[in-house]
Amino acid sequence: MKIIFILLAIVSGAALPIQAALNGKMGKVVGDPVYAALISFVVGSLALLIYVLAMKTDLSTIAQAGKAHWSVWTAGILGAFYVTCVIILAPKLGVALTFGLVVAGQLSISIIMDHYGFLDIPVHAMNWQRIAGIVLIIAGVMLIRKF
Repeated sequence: MKIIFILLAIVSGAALPIQAALNGKMGKVVGDPVYAALISFVVGSLALLIYVLAMKTDLSTIAQAGKAHWSVWTAGILGAFYVTCVIILAPKLGVALTFGLVVAGQLSISIIMDHYGFLDIPVHAMNWQRIAGIVLIIAGVMLIRKF
């Protein structure tokens, strides 16, 4: 694996609890977690637009998005659902427990997706070591919840 990808994964993961806390504050300011999620997505979309324009990205291929199967478009809905849930949960459960549970959920479905190759991802068979990893993460979440 390339070290830059590993570092990028760590940094992007570290950004999520900070985003959750900031979005939670926005939710309190505007009085609604859905409005806070909308603001987050609008600001993020503007940032991406600025990046695309600054990098002089070839925008001609964006028209191909219209050819994507309808199910691919649900990724945006899933993103909005996730961000809204985190805005609701982080202030109530705490950032550590929220993200412990999020990671447990992510890895649990990831192992199933890997095993069956869902959505055309490479197949990685489920085995006892991967299941043990999930069990350890769940045990860690239980410790975070208890203390």
